[in-house]
Amino acid sequence: MEPDELAAWLRLLETPRVGRETARKLLSAFGSPEAVFAAPTASRREVIASPAAAALASPPDTLAPLLRTTLDWLREAPPEAPRSVITLGDPRYPPALLEIADPPLLLYAQGQLRWLTAPSLAIVGARNPTPQGTQNAASFAMQLSRAGLTIVSGLARGIDGAAHERALSEAGRTIAVVGTGLDRVYPSPHLDLAHRIAANGLILSEYPLGTPPLPSNFPQRNRIIAGLSRGVLVVEAALRSGSLITARLGLDAGREVFSIPGSIHSPLSRGCHALIRQGAKLVETAEDVLEELHWESTHSSAPAQPPEFGPTGDPVLEAMAFDPIHLDALMARTGCSAATLSTRLLELELQGHVARMPGQLFQRTAAV
Repeated sequence: MEPDELAAWLRLLETPRVGRETARKLLSAFGSPEAVFAAPTASRREVIASPAAAALASPPDTLAPLLRTTLDWLREAPPEAPRSVITLGDPRYPPALLEIADPPLLLYAQGQLRWLTAPSLAIVGARNPTPQGTQNAASFAMQLSRAGLTIVSGLARGIDGAAHERALSEAGRTIAVVGTGLDRVYPSPHLDLAHRIAANGLILSEYPLGTPPLPSNFPQRNRIIAGLSRGVLVVEAALRSGSLITARLGLDAGREVFSIPGSIHSPLSRGCHALIRQGAKLVETAEDVLEELHWESTHSSAPAQPPEFGPTGDPVLEAMAFDPIHLDALMARTGCSAATLSTRLLELELQGHVARMPGQLFQRTAAV
């Protein structure tokens, strides 16, 4: 994109009183940002409200520094993680986003653009998941990636991070849609993950460089996560969570919604169960997702298998369900003393078959 064209797009989107809906009306009426600014204010007033039309008469103070920053960001891209600015009329713009009610007018991208047009599935969920939820996210991401689907998520802690991590190991098949400018990483512990996604997968944002992690940005970016994807898989979610927003936006865009059920006692299962009651597809394996999408694996015709669990025949494991259980309840079920049981639980924890949780709770885990 030429600097003058980029400047016109940034000016349109940075002008106060001009939001996405107003900008779309202007583009529909005039064809391009350059034509919007070339038109008389009176002509703009025929399309949008007078205050916005008047605001477009002069560039905002933020334009010049933002343009310099953006041009420097594009020019200084590392070879392994190329950078792009993609506008609504760009041939590289993902067709799937054109199907949603509020497509972003401009996308900042860093990484491999081929993933933008690859068939994809969103995996979202809690920021503080259970150990089993984390393993489910990783397992589904691995199997769906191997089937040829790109995993889309939001780079958040918990389920998002687990899905990105596992998908990265499968040919980099992952897209992170973030709620900040691409010169920032949020949350900061995901700095290394973000760099690896940029080098092998793709990071996207509609927000200009320098945008901090404002709370209002994240529900907005969720429409892009849902819009890019053929479906949305919710792994764990409370009743009030951003994951349910993503699922609703997916439904609004005509996408499939999938939900993994969990314990009736877990707050992180209630959102998933609510989605199932509302018509989301209950899934237990990655194959359930693939069947609903009528998807044939590009890697193998064999169905994706559920995770394998730890060794059979162990009385402690056999006494544990996959919901958290208190040490006292395990003592009652097994007849073991607290000392004996604690020793065996530590061994199972070190082997990866059991997860220790607060309040003397333990949970059997799936091996990924």
